[in-house]
Amino acid sequence: MSIALEDLRLLLEVAATGSFSQAAARLGSSQPQVSQRIAMLESELGVALFARHRRGAIPTPACEHYLPLARHALQLLDEGRVAVQGAPALPRVTMASLPSLSAVVMGSLLVMLAEAPMEIRCETDHSSVIMQWLLAGTVDVGFVLKCPAVAGIQMEHLCRSPIIAVAARDHPMADGRELTLAAIADQRIAPQYWGDACDQLMLQIRRLRQTVQPLHAIQPGSAARELALEHGFITIMPELVVRRDLLAGRLVRLPVHDLPEASWEVMMAYRSGKRWHEAKDRVLLAARALAEEWQHAP
Repeated sequence: MSIALEDLRLLLEVAATGSFSQAAARLGSSQPQVSQRIAMLESELGVALFARHRRGAIPTPACEHYLPLARHALQLLDEGRVAVQGAPALPRVTMASLPSLSAVVMGSLLVMLAEAPMEIRCETDHSSVIMQWLLAGTVDVGFVLKCPAVAGIQMEHLCRSPIIAVAARDHPMADGRELTLAAIADQRIAPQYWGDACDQLMLQIRRLRQTVQPLHAIQPGSAARELALEHGFITIMPELVVRRDLLAGRLVRLPVHDLPEASWEVMMAYRSGKRWHEAKDRVLLAARALAEEWQHAP
């Protein structure tokens, strides 16, 4: 058997994570496949590379001697690629967020990291899908709503964003008076849908209406925002999604005193591991700084 470069990458991943299963998740493989490939590499080299135990795998002295050579071999491959293809790309980090968070999170982080020596790729999907991407190693940092803990994924609370009612500054209801749900019920309303609590609120508004008219539930947040800014709707949505519009005065928070309390719990999720990832660490630091900004309500 010849030693494949992919086996060297696998060896380095297992050594970095101290776990066959974590290495498999990062590389999009399965734990049995990783175990088999490491066993074949050990057979080819004639030495044991890892001491297996219940909590993972520890590199043997032979492995510790071999690791620098494996890194060097991969480095030579990269240098050869540069020789024929030109300068290498900068380190890349892949972020993912809910569609409704993409503008406020992705846009802000891209501005903050515009001059950093790294490249950023952005994806969007639901929180559950983003968590699976993190487990598979296809995404480095995810911005999700609070969800059950997943083994191997570190979760950090970034902010709690209240659900508020907003309208354009020239809307008839945006004159500063105290409001109730009954007072706005017959207006054109299009909440950003955020879950079961939104369904309950819409039912409450329907019961308060004096006329029969549509009551829309909108996703993503950018669509609800546009209806409020451009088309005279009242929308009910997480404050964070329209924070910049509130600060700029384009949208106004309506003081609806009997609006049921609800909120978004925004989390940052990432894989915890022993291997240092400079580009990912830059994103984590920038996101924490951004969260500090969010603490100051508009």
